[in-house]
Parts: sequence; C-alpha cells; structure tokens
Amino acid sequence: MNGPHDLGGMMGFGPIAPERDEPLFHANWERRALALSLAMGPALQSGIDASRHAREKTPPEKYWSLSYYEIWIEGLTRLINDRGLLDGPPQALPRLAADRVAGMLAKGSSYSRRLDRPARFAIGTTVRALNWQPLGHTRLPAYLRGCAGVIMSTHGVHVYPDTNAHGREDPQHLYTVRFRKADVFGSTSRDDIQADLFEPYLEDI
Repeated sequence: MNGPHDLGGMMGFGPIAPERDEPLFHANWERRALALSLAMGPALQSGIDASRHAREKTPPEKYWSLSYYEIWIEGLTRLINDRGLLDGPPQALPRLAADRVAGMLAKGSSYSRRLDRPARFAIGTTVRALNWQPLGHTRLPAYLRGCAGVIMSTHGVHVYPDTNAHGREDPQHLYTVRFRKADVFGSTSRDDIQADLFEPYLEDI
C-alpha cells in the first residue's frame, strides 16, 4: 500500500545518519517489544507479511513520530484489536512456551514453494515495474514503479507477500532486477540499483 513506511526517494526527511556501533536495543522495553511480538505470533496466527501490513496502516503523522519498536507495538496492538482478542469472549489461544523459543527462532520459516508454471522472464530481459497504487500490502517500492530494468537473476518460487498479508500464499516467481539510478531518480549517477521483485510486479516492454 502507499503508506508512511515507503520512504525511498522521498524528500524532506533530512540526511540519513547511521548510528556508529548501534546496539540491538537502546532500552530494555525494546527487548520486551520484540519478545511480545514474537510470543503473540501463535495466538494471532499472523506471519511476517501480516505483521508488516499492520504496522504500515499506522497514520503517517503518527508513524513518523514513533521510534522503530514503538511502530512494532502499534502494529501488534492493531492485530490484537482486529482479531477481537481484547473485546471478544475469552478464547483458548495457542501459546509459545518459553522452552520452545530458542528452537523456533533458530529454525526460522521457509517461504520457498513449488509452482508448475514456468518463470515468465528470462535473465537479460528488459522489464518495467508496474505503476500501480495498491490498497493492500506490497513489497514493490514506490520509487521503482514505472521504471525499466533488466532481469539479473532468478530465485525460484516464494510466498507472495501481497496476498500472504491477507491470508493467501499464492506463490510467485522472484527475480533480481537491476535499474539505472539515473532512470529512477533522474540523477547523472552511473550507479545501479538492484531489487528483488516478484513476477506480478513486472511487465514486458
């Protein structure tokens, strides 16, 4: 969706100033924010795409005033409310036992899938990122929409974030696409931008 999270190429937010030797957490409450988000995963039955979409739906004026983990708490609160866990009748929710946390995190989740349909684009093909304005979740950055690029590599088939955020996997082919920075931002730079983009984001030229 078009939301406050998609800052690539936007003006007026000042310079990017990475923090040298930045710690994983700046305060203990940030540790708890991450832990709460992970612990609520089984109860909410929401994956990474649904969680991202919940954070994206924060109104811009509020989103830009929050720190990173405050945004996480905002998204978690929205998911809990959307599923009626606060106002609805008591429910027996799945729980993540403390002794299972380390193993679950180490295992991770595979998003690779199988698909009978062959890849639409071959390496070296020139494509254009669609210029669309989706209402739901998407991993297509706004600054690449409408820009032409070249397929550099293919990565097989993976869960499609745009539908997975709303409960349907709909696996799609995934590509790395190279764009000229000058074409994207109108600069004179000779640098390239490479982005991993799903097949529905792309069209033939």
